[in-house]
Amino acid sequence: MFEGFDAVDLARFQFAFTVSFHIIFPAFTIGLASYLAVLEGLWLATGKPVYMDTFKYWVKIFAVSFGMGVVSGIVMSYQFGTNWSVFSDKTGPILGPLMGYEVLSAFFLEAGFLGIMLFGQKRVGNGLHFFATVVVAIGTLFSAFWILSVNSWMQTPQGYGINADGQFVPEDWWAIVFNPSFPYRLVHMVLAAYLTTAFVVGGVGAFHLLRNRYNASARVMFSMALWMATIVAPLQIVAGDFHGVNTLEHQPAKIAAMEGHFETNTDHPMPLTLFGIPNMETAQTDYALDVPYLGSLILTHSLDGQVKGLKDFPRENWPNSTVIFWTFRVMVAIGFAMLGLGLWSLWKRFRGSLYESHWLQRAMILMSPAGFVAVLCGWVTTEMGRQPFTVYGLLRTAESHSPISAPAVGASLVAFIVVYFLLFGAGTFYILRLMGKAPSPYEEDTPHQPTRTAGITPAPSLEGRNVPDPAE
Repeated sequence: MFEGFDAVDLARFQFAFTVSFHIIFPAFTIGLASYLAVLEGLWLATGKPVYMDTFKYWVKIFAVSFGMGVVSGIVMSYQFGTNWSVFSDKTGPILGPLMGYEVLSAFFLEAGFLGIMLFGQKRVGNGLHFFATVVVAIGTLFSAFWILSVNSWMQTPQGYGINADGQFVPEDWWAIVFNPSFPYRLVHMVLAAYLTTAFVVGGVGAFHLLRNRYNASARVMFSMALWMATIVAPLQIVAGDFHGVNTLEHQPAKIAAMEGHFETNTDHPMPLTLFGIPNMETAQTDYALDVPYLGSLILTHSLDGQVKGLKDFPRENWPNSTVIFWTFRVMVAIGFAMLGLGLWSLWKRFRGSLYESHWLQRAMILMSPAGFVAVLCGWVTTEMGRQPFTVYGLLRTAESHSPISAPAVGASLVAFIVVYFLLFGAGTFYILRLMGKAPSPYEEDTPHQPTRTAGITPAPSLEGRNVPDPAE
């Protein structure tokens, strides 16, 4: 069945498939854990029950998402041995300890305090329960720290030596962990996780506000999510710019592929190609829509900065520009859409109509999965842009796979696809069911509606209700 396929390509697709399922759960739980800590902190500080109601609503969703993330992550680790044994052997002395640190420092924190967070509030008291929630949130950030250190070292390796067996061995752990691209990737990913969570929370809040605009928890979700979008989206754009400059320095071929840039601009500023179809066969971008000077300005912060084109690199080292040209643009477009929604919400706050704007709420619902799409597009851009290497410039992908036949890889790939869609499809459906339930009974949050008099219905009073002010 798979005799016509290459074992390396099948193994790459299998890993890409499982990682794509896995990455959406950490991207959600990293942000959601911090959101839960903020909610519980606000409840302890203000005493307003709405914050604890909202906490209880989302902690169930967090528990299911966390479990699905753990299970999907375990599967990936086995593939290092089954499909990528040569890579594991060559990089094990460096990547093995880093991933071990992730388990010891991050997973132990999360697993150790998760039970208290989920079930212990009435048993340990409010203070210790809040401490457990904060520790779980810190654990998710530690997990991101170590995993991104691993991935960043593969992108910008340093602090290593090579022994007689051809293995990468550590010489400077500080240089390995804090490799040149790591700080930029860590900031970019954590901000992406916060934005992903914010738009999910905001979308759920908007969904319930459309049903009842007086639902207190829905108002809290909607308002806090849009504050996050307003503040973090511009920070993410700035962080992305710094990340791009760092990538240009250390992985210039990736930047050239992302921009569909085949020729080096030796005697003129580089334009920014907004749209086009990079053609890897003819080494040109067809139907290009260019903005003069803007490419040099964005990438080099200079109007006449020079950027190498793909033709300046050996053709066998070219990343697939046709794919990452578009995944990069989808990610950037979503980022600016998030910024636009945040600015729109600021205007509605200023007008005092944040909770009455049905169009804003519909837009938030439409954008609620956008963070996941952006994270997946960013991951594809990063990983395909590193090709054809597993360790950039040092270990090629074709030299990293196990001596295993294409039919064997293909059979396990089919099994993964079937099981993943059944198992994680059911889990995702259950999460959506939880999100579809109102945060609290509507009748407890809806103000008393006065009796109609002479065909006129007075506006309901919010006095005495536990409903956040629209200006908050």
